[in-house]
Amino acid sequence: MSERISKRHASEFSAGSNVAELRTAGSLWQAIRHEVKLRSDFEPIMSTFFHASVLNHDTIEGALSFILASKLDSPVVSSMAIREIIEQAYAADPSIIHAAEIDIKATRDRDPACNSFSTPFLFYKGFHALQSQRIAHWLWREERHSLAFYFQSQMSNLFSVDIHPAACIGCGIMFDHATGLVVGETAVIDDDVSILHGVTLGGTGKSAGDRHPKVRKDVIIGANATLLGNIEIGIGAKVGAGSVVLNDVPDHVTVAGVPAVVVKSADSAV
Repeated sequence: MSERISKRHASEFSAGSNVAELRTAGSLWQAIRHEVKLRSDFEPIMSTFFHASVLNHDTIEGALSFILASKLDSPVVSSMAIREIIEQAYAADPSIIHAAEIDIKATRDRDPACNSFSTPFLFYKGFHALQSQRIAHWLWREERHSLAFYFQSQMSNLFSVDIHPAACIGCGIMFDHATGLVVGETAVIDDDVSILHGVTLGGTGKSAGDRHPKVRKDVIIGANATLLGNIEIGIGAKVGAGSVVLNDVPDHVTVAGVPAVVVKSADSAV
């Protein structure tokens, strides 16, 4: 049975070489559209969903604003109003949509369960939560704090992901599964970081001001790890699942345990 399911799943993307060519040419949006057309042909019952989410749109920002707005609306804030806000953010700061494109590529490259660019774009709540936070962060910088908090609240309710609008997040981020992820106000996540579910980047409760972790480039944080305080997780470091990290972590080491200690140093043989 599992083999039949796997073959059926793979057949959706039988024209994958074309997608690779599109990616090489730098046209991520065309690759997504190509994949979604294959999905729609393969699964006609979902044709309306695929057209509404992707195929009816001319640009990636148009499609993404539709997807996010359809998720973040409420009885008192319509999807039309939410979409208008998102499109304002994209127009004012094109780097937001550029970051989304890099996030999609990062997820496709790093997640073994992800076999296409359209999968995170359509289905992964970690990606949707991250893109929602990018809008909330833009609103925060514009001093539209009430609306930023609305986005945070909806993210938490819908995705079980709670990221403060002021948190600074780079590009090429993968939130794998994402359920239970908490990121505090003064946290910083640099480029090309991978974070699994249940991770907390929190404060110790003993200080105000700059009180949350700074996660540097190429870090991997395992599931249910807790990082507390204004500490720095060095470039290329790895944090083991379930660890509690209370101190700075050097570049290119692996830490694990409660409390976390170095279990593999940067100069260890692979």
